[in-house]
This record gives sequence, structure tokens and C-alpha cells, in this order.
Amino acid sequence: MSQSTQASSSDKGAKTPYNVGSFELQSNQGSLDIEVGDAEELDAGGEGELKQGLTSRHIQIFALAGIIGTGLFVGSGSALSASGPLGLLISYIVLSCVVYFIMNELAEMVTLFPNGGGAIHTLAKRYVDGSLSFATGWLYFYNYAILVPAEISAATIVIKYWTDSVNVAVWITIMTFVVIMLNTLAVKFYGETEFWLGSIKLIAIACLIIVGIVIFFGGGPAQHHVLGFHYWKHPGPLVNHLHLKNENTGRFLDIWTAIIKSGFAFGSGPEFFVITTLEAQDRRRNLIKGTRRYIWRLILIYCFSVIVIGVIVPSNNSKLTSGESNANASPFVIGIQLAGIRVLNHIINAAILTSAFSASNSFYFGASRVLYALAKDGNAPKFLLTTNRYGTPYFCTTFVGLISLIGYLNVSSGSSQVFTWLTNISTIASFIGWLIIGAIYLRFRKAMEYNDMWDVMPVRTIWQPYGAYVTTVFVALLTLTNGYAIFMKGNWSISSFMAAYVTIGYFLVFYIGHKVWTRNWRLFYKVEDIDVTTGLQEAEEEAREAELLYKSNPPRNIFERFSNWLF
Repeated sequence: MSQSTQASSSDKGAKTPYNVGSFELQSNQGSLDIEVGDAEELDAGGEGELKQGLTSRHIQIFALAGIIGTGLFVGSGSALSASGPLGLLISYIVLSCVVYFIMNELAEMVTLFPNGGGAIHTLAKRYVDGSLSFATGWLYFYNYAILVPAEISAATIVIKYWTDSVNVAVWITIMTFVVIMLNTLAVKFYGETEFWLGSIKLIAIACLIIVGIVIFFGGGPAQHHVLGFHYWKHPGPLVNHLHLKNENTGRFLDIWTAIIKSGFAFGSGPEFFVITTLEAQDRRRNLIKGTRRYIWRLILIYCFSVIVIGVIVPSNNSKLTSGESNANASPFVIGIQLAGIRVLNHIINAAILTSAFSASNSFYFGASRVLYALAKDGNAPKFLLTTNRYGTPYFCTTFVGLISLIGYLNVSSGSSQVFTWLTNISTIASFIGWLIIGAIYLRFRKAMEYNDMWDVMPVRTIWQPYGAYVTTVFVALLTLTNGYAIFMKGNWSISSFMAAYVTIGYFLVFYIGHKVWTRNWRLFYKVEDIDVTTGLQEAEEEAREAELLYKSNPPRNIFERFSNWLF
């Protein structure tokens, strides 16, 4: 047994498990719920290293509101139109379950080695295979990078709601410049910006849910009776949007289509959260706390929101499929307009703009950090590891900025069409990423069982490994059938086929290409060759140092104790 294993084994007797929700957590001295606070940035290492400038306050907002963009505010409308309110709700419940298991799988793996990097390709390299790591890293970079211009594209369309007199290129330039600047400065500026933007998103969603409840009970100016679940009866809970003769098949495909369309709203959420913890203070504690709260994001934000949408707007409303990406196409606004409320249009449009900008900013951050991690693993040029005095990998941020120029396609093409293409491609990239996480987790679990190391796990989640098997198979089916409608009579389209399946080809080119280049045809490591010890002792020492820091500066009053609980 290695020295790291011995060190961790010596602490076994001091570890006592305790339950928090669905997690069984462990610490050396009970619950370690600390707040490092807005302390000075902690240098993570020497030259070329990232700095730990994100506080617990930042990380917890990322867990609740990170990368929530136009997928929920606008994209949910197309899913409602294709499936009806019941299909939309089922799709969000199903994807919430999938993402819940994905988050749990990441929690188990990343909290064990929070100092080893939270990028998914880093986990693939450790537990599965170098070729999978290479392809996965470039898949996530590709996914995050194209989402930057996608969300900026959506933001420019939102601005056109107020004025059409300014050329769209001007807005693209301004927003791209601001995003680049925020990601070139110290990471604490990014964290602070996203903290406030995320807070605005949470407040906006809470207000929209409250307004939806008022409309449900007939409180709108144009309402004269309780609305209730009227739209669940007329036009109905499901719509058979393909108009198939077999209505049962049509309804099933309604739900399947809604799941595929809703994937954009959920895509890359868990992965982005663990990436942010690379530059977080007290990483293990923040990971545990954030993953514990992620379930509330799924229930309160996603599921409650679509229940409201299904109540306040009929699935056959023509604006849902108008091709717009501004407040006119948002199901929230459509429902509010039907209820006769005229004041909220501009407010909701501002919330959508805030969400789109915030999402583009976050995806920019994620793309640059994935590229940095690729370079650190030797899968990208080494010059990308260069950082400025703030600890920001500025070559990485510059490269992502160049890719963001794709947003200028809006100048010559329909903005909504560009946005649709990019979001379709991103959704499938997210599905492939979830499939890979499931595969990585199953190998990780095998290695932990083989080395009899379950007692050193900081997080143990329920219903595993069964949840991993089910979600992996389910997501594989989603990925392969996401473009099923293209093959139906009269629906063939080259552009739609490319949007549905080009990402699979992209991933396979990188995976097979790396296999050929390295001449390594092994699919995965033997379980006895998987390294589950390197870095464990350092991770335990980091957690102990964080505990000592907390004990040296405990909460002094009720407000500080509340802040520690909240963040």
C-alpha cells in the first residue's frame, strides 16, 4: 500500500459519518461548515498556476444559478409547443433525475481529490484512458466555446426588443469585449460579477413563479375566473405534434422530443460547477455544500418553473414557435400578456438579457479553464499555461475570444437560426459528456472497491451504482436518437442532420485519432492499474488546514453564523 493510502488509513478511526439529505458525509471532527470569506486570494502555486480567488459565497450561487440562460426562459417554449404541458413537465422531471445522478457521481469523484482538478477529462485520464481524456477535454472546450457566441447571439436579439436602430454587430462587439475583460482580470472579479447576476436570475425566477401562482388563481387584470389547469384540458396535456395515426406513439414521441429540446436548459450544469471549484477557497467543503444544494436548483428552479409555464400559457400559442429569442417568445411573457399584465414585459426581457450575458460569461470562463487543463495534461500547447499576475491564463482567454467571433454570423444570417444551430450542437455535446461521466464513475467505483477505500470517501451518494447504469444507458439512447424526426417522411434536412450528429463525429475523430497517434488500442485501464492514492494525502492536509483556518476565525455574531449557513 502506498504512503498516501497509509496516511489516509491512519485517519479512519477519527472519521465519523453523518447524514445530510441524500449524502453520507465524513469529516475528521464532525460537520465542517466554514466560510473563508472575502479573504485575499490564495496563490495555488508558482508561476503559471491559477489562483484560488472564488469564495464560498461565489461557489454557492454558481451551484444554484450558474449558466442558467435562455434555455429556461425561452427554450422551454419550444418544448411546450412540441409536447404540451404534461410532456414538458415529464421531460424536466426526467432530466432533473439524470442530472441529479450526474451531480452525485461527480461529487464522489471530485471531493476525494479536489486538488487534482475538476475537469472531466482529468477524471477520464485518471480512471479510464488517455484517449478518452483527450477527446473529452476537446469536447468540453468545443461545447463551452460555441455557447459563448450562442448566448451573445440570444442577448443581441433581446436588445432588439427595445431598439432596432443600432446594427447588431455593435452589440456583439460590446458584449464580447466586456466578457473578455471580465475573464482577463483576476478571477474574483468574475466571481463577483456572476454572484450578482446569479442573484438577479434567482430573484427573477422567484418573482415569475409568484406571478404564475397569482394567474393560476385568476388574479390577472384580464381574468374573470380561476384559471387553474384549464390549458391542461384545452388544448390538452399532450399534443401529438408529429400528427401520427397511432396517438400513443405520437404522445410518447412528444415526451421524447421534449426531453431532447429541454436538454439545452440543463446542459453542462454539474460539470461547470465542479470546474469553478478549481479556483475556489476550501474546495472540498464548497464542493460538498454545493452538490448538496444542487437538488434545490433542479426542484425549485426548473420543475416549479415549468409547472407555472404549463399553467399560464396554452401549448398551441403561435408565439411559442415564432422563432424569436426575446421576451415575445418567452412562455412566461406570453402567459402574463394573456392575463392582461402589461408592465412586466420589459422587466422579464431585462432578466432574459441578464441571463444570456451571464451564461456567455460563464461559458467563456469554463472554456478557458478547460483549455488550460488540457495544456496542463499535455493535450494542448504548453504556452497556454502562461498566466498574468492575476493568475488568469490569458492565452486561453484570448483563444476563446477568437472563437467568440462566430457571433458575427448574426450580421448576415438570421439570429434565431444561428442560435438554434449552436444550441442543438451544444445539447448533444452535453449528452455525450454525461455519457462519459457515467463511464468514468463506474470505473472509479470499481477501483475504490478493488482497493477497499470506501471508508476514506468524503461523500457517498444513494442509489449507486444503479443510478449510473440507468442514466448512462438512457443518455446513450438520447444521443443516438436526438435527430429521429429527420428520418421521418418529408423532414429530411442536411443542416438539421449536421446539427443533430456532427458532434458525435467530432468526438469520434478526436478519440480514434488519438488512438491511432498513440497506437494504444486499450479501451480502459485494468482496475488494478487505476491510481486512487496519488494526491489523497495532500487533499486531506488541505481540508485540515481549512478547518484550522475556520477555528481561528469563528463566527462572532448571529449575522456571521447566518452567512456561514447561507454560503
